[in-house]
Amino acid sequence: MSAPARISSSPGPDGGANLPRPFESVVHMLAEAAGTAPDREALVCGAVRLSYAAYAGAVEGVARLLVGAGAGPGTRVALILPNGPDLAIGIYAAMATGAQAVPLNPAYTLHELGPILEDAAPTITLAAPALAARLAPLMARLHLPEALAVGPGGLRLDEVAGDADGLPLPPGDGLGLLQYTGGTTGRPKGVESRHSAFALNVSQRDALVPTRLDAERTLIMTPLYHVYATAMGLYLAAHARGTMVLLPSYSAEAALEAVERERITFFAGSPTIYHGLLNSPALERTDFATLECCFSGSAALPEATLAAWARATGASICEGYGQTEGGPVLATNPRSGPHKPGSVGVAVPGTELRIVDPADPARDLPAGEVGEILARGPQLMEGYRNRPEETAEALRGGWLHTGDLGCLDSEGYLSIRDRKKDMVVVSGYNVFPREIEEALLSHPAVHEAAAFGLPHPRKGEVVAARVVAPGADPEDLRAHLAERLVRYKLPAEIVLVADLPRTPVGKTDKAALRRAVLEGRA
Repeated sequence: MSAPARISSSPGPDGGANLPRPFESVVHMLAEAAGTAPDREALVCGAVRLSYAAYAGAVEGVARLLVGAGAGPGTRVALILPNGPDLAIGIYAAMATGAQAVPLNPAYTLHELGPILEDAAPTITLAAPALAARLAPLMARLHLPEALAVGPGGLRLDEVAGDADGLPLPPGDGLGLLQYTGGTTGRPKGVESRHSAFALNVSQRDALVPTRLDAERTLIMTPLYHVYATAMGLYLAAHARGTMVLLPSYSAEAALEAVERERITFFAGSPTIYHGLLNSPALERTDFATLECCFSGSAALPEATLAAWARATGASICEGYGQTEGGPVLATNPRSGPHKPGSVGVAVPGTELRIVDPADPARDLPAGEVGEILARGPQLMEGYRNRPEETAEALRGGWLHTGDLGCLDSEGYLSIRDRKKDMVVVSGYNVFPREIEEALLSHPAVHEAAAFGLPHPRKGEVVAARVVAPGADPEDLRAHLAERLVRYKLPAEIVLVADLPRTPVGKTDKAALRRAVLEGRA
């Protein structure tokens, strides 16, 4: 039998020695950039263009305001703001006080925000003016201070005067971030991370996907309240002493126009975004001369999309893997080195990965076998706020049980198969929806595909598929799959749809698809 698949990156999981430009916190990154390159363009959003001196100065001024309102170590500052300078400045300012920044989706309803705010118990809440007014009854019911209106029609954080040289620096061992996750499957969980952990993760990622110091122009088109955009945009730009170009909202046309106008060199996207960009009429007229490297995360990227993107732009995509609990980046294909299509790369430095039997986590599986992915490293979360039992379940023996299924090859490259909860068991056989989706996406008419499990009285479960393929014939798709998949993996039903439901961060919402089918049957 093959040896267990356990991959460790150097240095070991207890430290970050030899990593590129390690910092005690991301606020330290911003302060260093402002001190070294005060006149360099730091933040671009719409008509707002801030140098590092102005950017860090605004953060310092806002931090003073927050301290005056009670922010500091042991407190939390909620930010319920759309993409814009206010959110970027507010996140840094909250952390500069030593408090935890709590970025939240401004599109959430009051019903969705209520449990989160009750759990977070923020000392201060910054919200867009219209939302701040709607929040007033909820804040009163939860005995929380009234939200401060920030943005057009309220306090403009980019207009707050401050002293960049006086920017306060939080201690690395303090809690710096409270990021809520898991809202589509139940009550959201608050992931708590220390300043040093997510700052270190920026350096871990930079070891494999290095950014050029003083040269990168990074585009953020995903929501800045999400850990993916902060890690791969907000913090990345400051670490590289580069320029962050922030889109207020995403559209394929706006993103492509920004790539050319702002001479973008790097951006991070998702499969949904890359698919949208590739199918935009603006793609052919966009000049990609400055674009050198892209990153993909959030969900598995179809191999066909990787190839199509390289042909259209000349830029490579480094696909990576992570989750909020993991810092977030756990693995990535290296920028210089072997790229393996279908793989999310190797463990970032200081991180160990294991593949274990989902039914017996004490048993490591050999290379090539699919099991649950476990991770260990200095960037992992401290735990879930107010949830000791769930923390103990997720972090067992120092290992994060990710809930994702994957396998490692003999060279340590990780491939994701599915979420453990998404695996479908058909007549006793394990079926991974991603494999079915990849097969569907290899058909030229298919734009998007989602496969998921449904209960079946005899087989236990069967696979259903929802496919965006204008003008296609479901029977043609079924024949296409029959040439590529064993019989038990074939969907019991294939339904053409105009689009797929999304979670707030752009992932396909399979829970919503499954619910719709079951409710329709009922």
